[in-house]
Amino acid sequence: MSKLLEIRHLKKHFPIKSGLGKKKYVSAVDDVSFFIEKGETFGLVGESGCGKSTLGRTILRLHEPTDGEIIFDGDSITKGKMAPYRKRMQIVFQDPYSSLNPRMTVGDIIGEPLVIQNSSMSKDDIRAAVLEQMRVVGLNSEQLNRYPHEFSGGQRQRISIARALIIKPEFIVCDEPVSALDVSIQAQVINMLIKLQKDLGLTYLFIAHDLAVVRHISNRIGVMYLGNLVEVCDSRTLYKNPLHPYTQTLLSAIPIPDPKISRNSKRIILEGDVPSPINPPSGCRFRTRCPYIMDQCAKEKPEIIEIEPGHLCACHKVTKKM
Repeated sequence: MSKLLEIRHLKKHFPIKSGLGKKKYVSAVDDVSFFIEKGETFGLVGESGCGKSTLGRTILRLHEPTDGEIIFDGDSITKGKMAPYRKRMQIVFQDPYSSLNPRMTVGDIIGEPLVIQNSSMSKDDIRAAVLEQMRVVGLNSEQLNRYPHEFSGGQRQRISIARALIIKPEFIVCDEPVSALDVSIQAQVINMLIKLQKDLGLTYLFIAHDLAVVRHISNRIGVMYLGNLVEVCDSRTLYKNPLHPYTQTLLSAIPIPDPKISRNSKRIILEGDVPSPINPPSGCRFRTRCPYIMDQCAKEKPEIIEIEPGHLCACHKVTKKM
C-alpha cells in the first residue's frame, strides 16, 4: 500500500492576549508526525482538549499550520492554494446540529459542494446526484426539500456525510462524527462509514475519544496527549500490548460487560488535571500525572521512536527497557 497522507513535525500554535502585554501561545498541536495509507482508517484518540480536532482541521488547512509539512498523495500542500485539493479532501464535523445551515433545505446543503466545484453542472444533474447520494446514506427522496430541524441527530449526520461524499473525495477527516449521537445510532453510522469505505475506496482520519468506537473502525491508532502523539500502532496491538502509561490508563477506563472480568481488572486512576497548553510541563508533558515518573522525564522530552515493527512510543520508561 502507498501513503496517501503524511504529516511531518506539524505544529499549530494559537496566539492569545496576555494582561502584561506579552504574547502567549496555546500549543494545540506540537511536533506531530504520522502517515495514513490509501484505503485505511487511522484512528486518533485522547482526552478532550488534547488537540485532536485542531490537528484534523490543520491537515485540511482550515487552520493554517504554524510549522511542519503536510504531504497529500506525494504533493506538499503546506502552503499555496488549497482549491485543487478541496475536492479530494473533505470533513464530517462533530456536531450535526451546528454544522448544517438551518435556512437551507437538505437538497441545497448536499448539493452545495457540486455548485462550488462544478459550476457547469445543470440543476437537473445536481438534483440527480443529490438524490443518489441521499439513497447511499439511507435517506429517501421525500426528504429532499425538508430543513435540518426536521431531522434527528443521526439523520443530520447522514446529511453531513452525504455532503462530504457528493464530490467523490479520496480522504475524509471524521471529527468525532458519532460523539453527539445515541449509542444505537452510533453503531448505524459507524457501520455505514465502514461500508462506504469498502464501496468507494475511501481513506479516513477518524477522531474520537471513545476507544471502543475507534477499535471497531480503525486499522491503526494514534494516541494524543496535550498536543503530542505518544503512541502509534495497529488497533489489535494497542489493545493487547499498550506501552505508554497514558494509553494504559485510557484502556483501563473502557467498561467491560462481563462482571467477573470487570471485577478482576485494574482501573488506573490519574491524579491531577491536564496541564494548560499555554504553559505545558517541561520534558515529558505527561510527567505531572504519570505513576512512573523519573528524573529524566522533567529534563528531556521523549521522542516517539519505533519500539517494535510498526509500534511507536514516546516514553523514557519504555525506551530504557530496550
